[in-house]
Amino acid sequence: MIEAAPKRGRILIVDDEESNVDLISSLLAKAGYTDLVSTTDARQVARIYTEQEPDLVLLDLRMPHLDGFEILAELQRLTPKDDFVPVLVLTADMASEALRRALEAGANDFLTKPFELREILLRIRNLLHTRFLHRALQDKNRALEEACRREHAAAPAD
Repeated sequence: MIEAAPKRGRILIVDDEESNVDLISSLLAKAGYTDLVSTTDARQVARIYTEQEPDLVLLDLRMPHLDGFEILAELQRLTPKDDFVPVLVLTADMASEALRRALEAGANDFLTKPFELREILLRIRNLLHTRFLHRALQDKNRALEEACRREHAAAPAD
């Protein structure tokens, strides 16, 4: 069973259907996730992504103004090359072409609607775990680089 304790991680939910956003937000809140940000306007994603710095993005593919594929490309441009912010696509599009395109565009996982509640929670947990492992590795690498710089600076010149 997935525990109901508060979970770490800021999650950005992007879906043009308010009812879908409400459903996912409610599901995540019941599971203990407390840092949720959402939008039903795909044109707002870049601004929200930059301001909120989410740890995970839940993204619909079929939306007006910008579709999920365009948003995936935008997120790729906004994410530093050494960073990892996973994207879980949640869509009603069951075509294998949509799955392939989404994964090629940078999505890390893909679920079709209607999804099984336990499965989405497990995938979210796994993607957030991977995100935090990546961040921990980045922190250790920065600390090691700093220690090497300090040691090099302190070493006597020959």
